[in-house]
Amino acid sequence: MKIVVLTGAGMSAESGISTFRDQNGLWEGHDVMQVASPEGFKANPELVLEFYNQRRAQLKEVDPNQGHFALAQLEKHHVVKIITQNVDDLHERAGSSSVLHLHGELRKVRSTKDPTYVTFWTEDLNLGDLCPSGGQLRPHVVWFTEDVPMFEKAVQEVSDAEVIIIVGTSMQVYPAASLVGYAPTNAAVYYIDVNPSINYELTQRSNLKVMQSKASEGLLGLLETFSK
Repeated sequence: MKIVVLTGAGMSAESGISTFRDQNGLWEGHDVMQVASPEGFKANPELVLEFYNQRRAQLKEVDPNQGHFALAQLEKHHVVKIITQNVDDLHERAGSSSVLHLHGELRKVRSTKDPTYVTFWTEDLNLGDLCPSGGQLRPHVVWFTEDVPMFEKAVQEVSDAEVIIIVGTSMQVYPAASLVGYAPTNAAVYYIDVNPSINYELTQRSNLKVMQSKASEGLLGLLETFSK
């Protein structure tokens, strides 16, 4: 059976990674357009680079949680494809083998001169860090107003899913929130979130089960269900 899992910020919150929606979230004190837009990077690249340097450093202090490990274990029983809005690497570190990052990856950078140049990066990124062709390197993340290049691939994965599991997302950020609408009409949909929000696409699903819980709690329950 093919299971496609759509994960958001709530998936990593239990590992200690703050979400921008929280009162003490990562965006507090910053206008999002200052630290997560091409215009913000052009206006103050030092601020943007330092913002992501802090997030990259935080990754060294956190570990995957039980929810991440539950998804990795699910691969022993089914074909599991994870599509995440998160830019951390906790799914991979837990052992999941097929992870598609819609919004990029915090431990990668790319060139502002040659968009095809992408490389791993684990330390601070500073002005003057250049690609081989001389372009300034920037975080390999999708900023506001930028296209989501992996979206079409995500649609392909969802289009033949037998089960959709949505975890830790408000279902309000598009285009990610629209992905469930591309799933077959007979696909079972499970939505796990502490504060689930039913958007238009979910209202169209007749076989929707909403589980109001933390990501790890809900996923451990589904692991038991789908391991039988």
